[in-house]
Amino acid sequence: MNTFSKGLRQRVWAWALDWKSHLITVTMLVAVVWAVQTWQTRHVAGGPLPDAVLATALTVIRPDGSPHQSTVGAELAALQARHPGRNVGLYVWAEWCPICKTIQGTVDGIAQDHPVLTVAMQSGPPEAVGRYLRGRGLAWHTLVDPRAQVSGGLGFGAVPTFAVITPQGQLRWPTVGLSSGWGLRLRLWLAR
Repeated sequence: MNTFSKGLRQRVWAWALDWKSHLITVTMLVAVVWAVQTWQTRHVAGGPLPDAVLATALTVIRPDGSPHQSTVGAELAALQARHPGRNVGLYVWAEWCPICKTIQGTVDGIAQDHPVLTVAMQSGPPEAVGRYLRGRGLAWHTLVDPRAQVSGGLGFGAVPTFAVITPQGQLRWPTVGLSSGWGLRLRLWLAR
């Protein structure tokens, strides 16, 4: 065996051993992220949306910026009627949340392709939320939830939170914290 072959074999073997250690590291990272997400969403009311949440009356800011009074159930039904058979993204955010600001562009991009209902949790009166949305150039369908009735009723204890509502009204695939666009889109696709 020549020196070149021996050196190549040693490098390939070293890479294979290194690859296994990277696989272990990635597996541990995925397990930790999954465990944290499971713990953070442990109180989320999966399954049918609770009647108390659907009956919650709030001010709604339409994508054109106009406010009106409605209930969560009526707004969800209207959104589902405009997008029959499609899953609806539910995004709970707050004006004071730095991570929410970080993923605004991601959620805005998803809202271009999928129906998304957003909930401004504890972000001030409707006028302040409307100014915030206009100032950021966000044309979101937003429920103004000053007392966290919606997020609390669903078991969300932190923001940002994203979940999927199926056409049958089932809450699926909740996530809390920083999320990627492909991860949120995957949740919308998987929830059936």
